[in-house]
Amino acid sequence: MVISKGRQRLRYVFRHLSGVGLVLGTLLFAFSLTPSLLPRPLVAQGVVSGLSFTAGYALGVVLHWTWAYLHIPEPSLRVERKIKWVAAALCAVVAGLFLWQASEWQNSIRTLMVMEPASGTRPFSIALITLAIFAFMLLIARLFKRTFRLLSRKMAHFVPRRVSYVLGTIAAVALFWSVIEGVIFSLALQAADRSYQQVDELIQDDLSPPNDAMKPGSAESLISWEALGSRGRRFVTTGPSGAEIGNYLGEEAPDPVRVYVGLNAAETPTERAELALAELIRVGGFARSALIIATPTGRGWIDPAAQDTVEYLHRGDIATIAAQYSYLPSHLSLVAEAEYGVENARALFTTVYDYWTALPSDQRPRLYLFGLSLGALNSDLSFDLYDIIEDPFHGALWSGPPFRSETWRSVTSDRDAGSPAWLPTFRGGAVVRFMNQYQGLNAPEAHWGDFRIAYLQYASDPITFFEPAAFWREPEWMREPRGPDVSPDLRWYPVVTMLQLLADLATGTAPPGFGHEIAAEDYIDAWVALSEPEGWNEEEVALLREHFTQAREASK
Repeated sequence: MVISKGRQRLRYVFRHLSGVGLVLGTLLFAFSLTPSLLPRPLVAQGVVSGLSFTAGYALGVVLHWTWAYLHIPEPSLRVERKIKWVAAALCAVVAGLFLWQASEWQNSIRTLMVMEPASGTRPFSIALITLAIFAFMLLIARLFKRTFRLLSRKMAHFVPRRVSYVLGTIAAVALFWSVIEGVIFSLALQAADRSYQQVDELIQDDLSPPNDAMKPGSAESLISWEALGSRGRRFVTTGPSGAEIGNYLGEEAPDPVRVYVGLNAAETPTERAELALAELIRVGGFARSALIIATPTGRGWIDPAAQDTVEYLHRGDIATIAAQYSYLPSHLSLVAEAEYGVENARALFTTVYDYWTALPSDQRPRLYLFGLSLGALNSDLSFDLYDIIEDPFHGALWSGPPFRSETWRSVTSDRDAGSPAWLPTFRGGAVVRFMNQYQGLNAPEAHWGDFRIAYLQYASDPITFFEPAAFWREPEWMREPRGPDVSPDLRWYPVVTMLQLLADLATGTAPPGFGHEIAAEDYIDAWVALSEPEGWNEEEVALLREHFTQAREASK
């Protein structure tokens, strides 16, 4: 009795599903299993496949509705059922073939990036997650349909029926959007911000306030140990010491200066910037030969691969200043708010730059900017070219620049003819240059002037190469020739590619040297070309790269 009822329910559900929707949904589902930029975790793949199937199904429903609305003849109910069963069988075969190939496609990217192959029951798990996502989205769609009908019936008492349909649709969309964006998304973002703030306020048990009076967070410091924040405490205490640098170089070296101000140190960005500047002056940062204004990622992290390498290259004679602006991870901040942290970055740059320009030009350090990911975006927005043109700083290194960076997009769009979108050449490289793990900054033949901007990016980085327009058109970076770290099996599919890239952006993983994981060796080449530290020849630079490579392998 229970079995027969179950069969009746399945038949009822199947009868009310769109045959065209199932076919198109299956096609998009199959395309979603193909490789993109990074290997996708199981759950991420299931979500992408579920949303792709749902999008294809929705498109099929719209096409079938349009067909009926135009009063084009349709097959009889009996013939339609037979067609639907045949289509369902073909869909099952196509889905099975692509599911069987899915693991191999994902492992092809892992092989390209020298990662261990993934194993497990991926095909069955992906199918289950896809069905769960589709069922949930179908439930939401039917709830929307009931809401639309209710609103339309209410409005039909006051306006013509066709007008009530239009108004009912608009009202239902507005209602659902306000609930999703204004209530669910906002509450989730606030909850995430509070939780990350609580984590940030925790003091790590393995770290202690420095005893050195010239270190931020010490008893004599203007910035308390607590005000540094969790990221700041680690930043100022875990970098290479002068002794470590000196032991490697075989000569004496000073301790690099690191100043960091946490988000809880002061109320406003300007107050935090002024506090950081006062601390930098106190510890003698302006007496060093080089000074970096580093803009952290969303949660206040500064990549040690970038920071440690430049301190070795400048033999410890360098200072870095940074200020936290958020508790949220970069990808969440990037999707939620494009200019998250701009005000903070501008306040720090303006405060430091104004003091720097007031110093005699022969008695001040060379000034550089650095930012990774969201830090690169906010660093780019921290200054106006017209404000610094009379007395420019010396250069900027922006690694893994986000797709929302206007400068990056403009330069990439206006690149010299013949250069690929994933490694452009802009006006011969006179001011702006690009590099990746295969080609350095010295490739262009043009002379690199005193004001330099360098982009360090990988062709397999979804943070850089995601674009919403992939929903309806093929991105330029997918055209031949492709980046050597991009799978040759990657193809563009409407809707699906955008969802794949979004999943790569949020959950994709890669080893150093691929994706969004910038390797220390590439930072070394970038800093050498940009800042030209003294006393290094090609052999010594190669040895330093090997030193950091071995350190990374030893830490695994």
